[in-house]
Amino acid sequence: MRSGSSNGHDAAYQRCRLQNGSSGALLQPARGVESSALGHTPSMPAPLIEFPADDPDRARQFWHGVLGVTLAPRPAAAGSGWETDIDGLRLGVHRRGPGPGDTACLPYFTVADLATTVERVRELGGSIIHPGDRWAVCRDSEGSPFALAAATGTGE
Repeated sequence: MRSGSSNGHDAAYQRCRLQNGSSGALLQPARGVESSALGHTPSMPAPLIEFPADDPDRARQFWHGVLGVTLAPRPAAAGSGWETDIDGLRLGVHRRGPGPGDTACLPYFTVADLATTVERVRELGGSIIHPGDRWAVCRDSEGSPFALAAATGTGE
C-alpha cells in the first residue's frame, strides 16, 4: 500500500462553490475569499482515489470497463500497484493487505507540507491512523478515512 471542531472556518466552507458542476470538481473558495487567509493548504493536483483489491487484475479490468481507463504499474518509488492519471482523474489499485488503507477506498490528497497538514488534521478534530514521511492515512472529524500524500520533492 502507498504507505473538527468548529474554529471559524464554517462560514468560509459554506461560501465554497464547485469550480464547475461536474462530479470530481475541485472546491474553490467563493470569489473574494482567499484560501491561504483561511489557513487552508494551497490548491494541489487532483486527489488520488485508491482502491484495495483481492484480485488486482479483475479490479483493473473493472475500472477499464467502467471508466475506459488503463491502470499501469507504478514506479517503484510510488509503492506497489497500478495507477492512471488522465483527464483530471487519478485512480489507483493495489493488492489488499492488512494495513489501515486496505479495507476501503481512500482518496489521497496531495499537500505541499505533509507535517503541517497532519497537525492541522489533529487540530480540526481528525486523527492519524498511520503516520509517515511520504503519506499518512487519516480520519476526518466524522471518522471517514482519507490519506494525505507529500507533494513531489517534500518528505521523500
